[in-house]
Amino acid sequence: MELPLSTDSRFNEIAAKVEAGERLSFEDGIYLDTEADVLSLGRLANVVREQKNGNYAYYNTNIHLNPTNVCVYRCTFCAFRSDLKAEKAYTFTDEMIRDRVLEAKEQGATEIHVVGGLHHQKKFDWYVNIVRVIHETWPEIHIKAWTAVEINWFAHITKKPYDWILQQLREAGLGSLPGGGAEIFDEKVRAQICEHKADSQHWIDIHRTAHQLGIRSNATMLYGHVEQAEHRIDHLLRLRDLQDETGGFQTFIPLAFHPENTGLSYLPKPTCERDLRTIAVSRLMLDNFDHIKAYWIMLGESTAQIALSFGADDLDGTVVHELIYHDAGAETPEGLTVSQLHRMIREAGREPVERDTLYRRVIRDGASWTVGEPVCPNDSSRSLEMSST
Repeated sequence: MELPLSTDSRFNEIAAKVEAGERLSFEDGIYLDTEADVLSLGRLANVVREQKNGNYAYYNTNIHLNPTNVCVYRCTFCAFRSDLKAEKAYTFTDEMIRDRVLEAKEQGATEIHVVGGLHHQKKFDWYVNIVRVIHETWPEIHIKAWTAVEINWFAHITKKPYDWILQQLREAGLGSLPGGGAEIFDEKVRAQICEHKADSQHWIDIHRTAHQLGIRSNATMLYGHVEQAEHRIDHLLRLRDLQDETGGFQTFIPLAFHPENTGLSYLPKPTCERDLRTIAVSRLMLDNFDHIKAYWIMLGESTAQIALSFGADDLDGTVVHELIYHDAGAETPEGLTVSQLHRMIREAGREPVERDTLYRRVIRDGASWTVGEPVCPNDSSRSLEMSST
């Protein structure tokens, strides 16, 4: 490993730990998040990124489905939710769901990403039926559906355990879980931004249960609102601990907070420097995660490109019909073409690789596709061997 040089002795001590395969501590994370030179930090994260994934930058061809915006919760940070009788309220019918799936098929999508509001008048069967309709309409598409917050709601309204809920969804066609709803694990922060929502322990327990059932999932962190460095690092370490236990997380996605149209609209958006620092720190702290995603919808295309040299190896995908972050003021397009993603990746000096939800290569012929072998990050050294300290 060729380490970046710095005149900062503390940074060099951390870089030496990374070179030696030693796990970084909470204190290391705080220093990197608050004091380290951001360019030196980015270079160090890039070393780890390239050791894990070479020069590849991954993307997928996906489409979003937000079946309803009616939600029982009133999270301060959310611009998407609606009251039942509000003018902007909507709920998809089965026919509308089928139309969205057929659109995905026509576009050659390999994944449909399903999240939405918690409609208090809908029973659990309604949510299961959404998965079933998608699967029956096009069995080949991977269904990534329902965050841990939604799973927790399903358990609440059915009085059933998490494993039962997940098994019902899997039988209907569920493929994996998205990582949303994690926000920030610190409960004092959660009380300010998402009071009454499933707490951090429920989020962790649900993902643990999914992993035990063989259901893979993603992990997220919402940053750039009222949280501080200690909350971000604590969040990353809790994810790292669960990954040590289960190995079930596929990727980590830092989510930049968009304040427009939310109860926190007085806050500024995270800066580009904060975005890149968060991605780089995530790459260094989450030594047991193969992938870090730069979600272009929230970062913007230019910052996402730079992030591919700050620890990120994935841009997400075409992301057609995304509503949640656009309602909160995201000014990015509501979808990119594959050729646009290729351009972004190549301009960043990386090699684009299409993958499916489970990080297998996609072999494509126009809108038709088949799944190949798992992506091979770097033949000489697939990942750093980390030891706990």
